[in-house]
Amino acid sequence: MFKRLSYVWDNFKEYVVLIILVIISFVLLTQNNNPQVQKVRAVAFGSFAAVTTVIYDLFNTTQIRRENEELRKVNAELMLQVSALRQQGLLNRQLKVLAGFKDTSILPLLPATIVSRTLSQTQNTITINKGLINDIKPGMPVINHSGLVGIVHSTSDDFAIARTLKNINLKLTVKNERSRIDGIMIWDSDKLVIINVPKTFDFETGDRIVTSEISSIIPIPVPIGIVSDIVSEKTGLLNRITVEPFVDVLSIEYVFVLQLIQSVKKQELELNFYKMK
Repeated sequence: MFKRLSYVWDNFKEYVVLIILVIISFVLLTQNNNPQVQKVRAVAFGSFAAVTTVIYDLFNTTQIRRENEELRKVNAELMLQVSALRQQGLLNRQLKVLAGFKDTSILPLLPATIVSRTLSQTQNTITINKGLINDIKPGMPVINHSGLVGIVHSTSDDFAIARTLKNINLKLTVKNERSRIDGIMIWDSDKLVIINVPKTFDFETGDRIVTSEISSIIPIPVPIGIVSDIVSEKTGLLNRITVEPFVDVLSIEYVFVLQLIQSVKKQELELNFYKMK
């Protein structure tokens, strides 16, 4: 305790003395009934009240920011839990064993702020204010409370760049939540599409699309979007499934990095690379 007081005195003694003198001045003002002194007292207390109000607002704003960040984190955690619970219900209806079901309430979520972004129609990326010193690694999913935003592509000590859903170099293994059918989703420079889907596969407008558990990048179901259109390919044998994403990657400001990354060997064997070789 003495060390703390000594540290405060050594580093802030001018301010401490000033505060003490101001307090003494206010006390003396309150004890003097002279009309002129009363006017000075009114001005002094008014100024003091204005200053304290500004200081209070500054501290209050900081507290609100902390609370907002915590609420965003809770929303993201709830989104993951709801998505996982939906999967659990669907698997129960199909009489599948849930021994490997993941508890998303303990998944490591790191809050981050988007500090810059590219507006490229084909290679959209975001830069976040977290990097290697925060244990961020390439391949980690980036989400918000609505669903998937993208995948971390590269990192420096203090920052990381993530490829968003609107990036032609990002391919994801996804699943139709209703029919349980997997597919490969890409950005075709205009919209999100699940490609090379046989016409016999069960897809309907309005179906909910999530990341697939067989993905080498995202081993849990994270919401992506809703099927908005089904178009037949020229061959007549395949369909292109258009997906309307839950997240508007061009307007978001705050995200969370899901600090999970799968085996590199597994990534090399699958199609959904987060990097183009």
